[in-house]
Amino acid sequence: MTISKLMVWAGAAIIAACLLAGTPALAQGTTMFPDAGLKFVGLGLGLGLVVMGGGRGIGNIGSSAVESIARQPEASKDISGAMLLSAAFVEGATLFGVVVLFVGIFTVK
Repeated sequence: MTISKLMVWAGAAIIAACLLAGTPALAQGTTMFPDAGLKFVGLGLGLGLVVMGGGRGIGNIGSSAVESIARQPEASKDISGAMLLSAAFVEGATLFGVVVLFVGIFTVK
């Protein structure tokens, strides 16, 4: 089993566990988080997805850069610069996603 298949199955298991754990509490007419509802569960899932996506993107950028430098060592300066710029864009998008999640969670009533 490859790592990506394992990650997909683990993610599906986590989501299923969250959904199944919330069902008995909702069947009784109460929620697991009486003050906040399920907003914080959504925040946790959203943050996890955003951070995993950002980490995967930066990992792909680094992997491709190292492979490119190994194939063509004389272009290492150009490749390193492009890698850092691309990683900064991915990190900025990840940070933007985290900020949007926090703003959405704490401003929606």
